[in-house]
Amino acid sequence: MKQVNQISKFVTLLFIAGMVTFSSCKKDNSTGQPADTPAVTATVDATQSDAVAESQYDDVFNITMGVQTSDAGEDIGIGSGVGVIYTNTTNPDGTPTGTPDSVHSRCFTVTVVPHIAHQFPKTVTIDFGTTGCIGRDGKLRKGTIVTIYTGPMFIPGSTTSTTFVDYSVDSFKIEGTHTVANTSLSNKKQWTVKVIDGKITNTSSGFWRMWNSTRIHTQVEGNGTPLYPLDDKFEITGNSSGSNSNGISWTAEIVAPLIKRFTCPWRVKGTVNITGDTTMAVLDYGDGTCDNKATITINGVTRIITLHK
Repeated sequence: MKQVNQISKFVTLLFIAGMVTFSSCKKDNSTGQPADTPAVTATVDATQSDAVAESQYDDVFNITMGVQTSDAGEDIGIGSGVGVIYTNTTNPDGTPTGTPDSVHSRCFTVTVVPHIAHQFPKTVTIDFGTTGCIGRDGKLRKGTIVTIYTGPMFIPGSTTSTTFVDYSVDSFKIEGTHTVANTSLSNKKQWTVKVIDGKITNTSSGFWRMWNSTRIHTQVEGNGTPLYPLDDKFEITGNSSGSNSNGISWTAEIVAPLIKRFTCPWRVKGTVNITGDTTMAVLDYGDGTCDNKATITINGVTRIITLHK
């Protein structure tokens, strides 16, 4: 029995959880520091930059952990990459549904060395070409992702290390090192994800963001029904730090675990403290309701923001 089926939906959950930008809808509170002061503007900028970086590197996780058995010759990832670059899906009982992925219709190539079962480390190269490849999720990717696997990623202790060669997603060039470690225990499934010296550059404007991050993803509900993802719930903890070409730097810490459910494309609960040079913001994802709203509070002023995938 393939163990990968027990956790395949985790990848889809990670993918849909990313937010790319947010915008202010209204100010709920008219007291405190005005929202348009330089300190507040810088903190909002930092919060947005942190969110963009998290979303882009979540995408790297989804792709590298979703390499299919048909490409690798054995199960090495933890999911099927649904909604990202592959097109196949599975039913709750593990049987295929939808349109199977076909190597004949792909716009990317996958190379595995050595292509020998149970022989590690393996180097997996996913090449999207120089002209671009539109994925299942509608994003245009170019360049190459290179990942070294020390073992199958559904086995505790296995790790990956990913680097990039002229890699971009839409208008974002992605650089740095992305690592994943299966840190699961006997009573819980868990992955530790790190971004080391990450850099995201807008190829149109030249605007860049530097980012370092450590995130721990723990499954807290749905472990007893591995083939039925609709009851899955995950908690995310960790911290990050970054800077951007506006001269802004920040640190971010998850102070109440972020909650993600398979059935909702947004984080539904949890808070993050984002500290800039002079001001701190509290990003609150709400009370558990599945919607695209959150609040950001700076110096006692709270605004509703709209999250975008």
